[in-house]
Amino acid sequence: MSANSRMTIAAHVLAWMWLNESRGGEVSTSERIADSVNTNPVVIRRLLGDLRRAGIVESRRGAGAGWTLARAPESVTLLDVYEAVTPGPLFAMHRAEPNQRCPVGFGIRPVMQGVYDGVEDALRAELARTTLTGVLRGILAAR
Repeated sequence: MSANSRMTIAAHVLAWMWLNESRGGEVSTSERIADSVNTNPVVIRRLLGDLRRAGIVESRRGAGAGWTLARAPESVTLLDVYEAVTPGPLFAMHRAEPNQRCPVGFGIRPVMQGVYDGVEDALRAELARTTLTGVLRGILAAR
């Protein structure tokens, strides 16, 4: 199984957009963002669509087309980003119901769901403490 990188790419996209805007760029194009991420612009446009639906970015059409941040970076938390780009819970249960006559099959779901709920709560709390401003400051400090 491979890890999902949508959250990391979304944080990259938003940090790049904020840096671009802070340096006088009016809009960010998916092509320029994709160059930074080193991926296809279609991947970036799909992700930006999720972020737009969440009210984090806006798009402009026509002359000067591109993307802008819809909210101030200090008001965007990584939890906002996570909720915009993550399609469901972090962990899932079996696709088929385990054998309820088996002692493990009978008890595995409630036990694991309790663990997963705690992990999800901790993840959400940590992501809520970090803003886009904090991410970009950390990036710039790393240089």
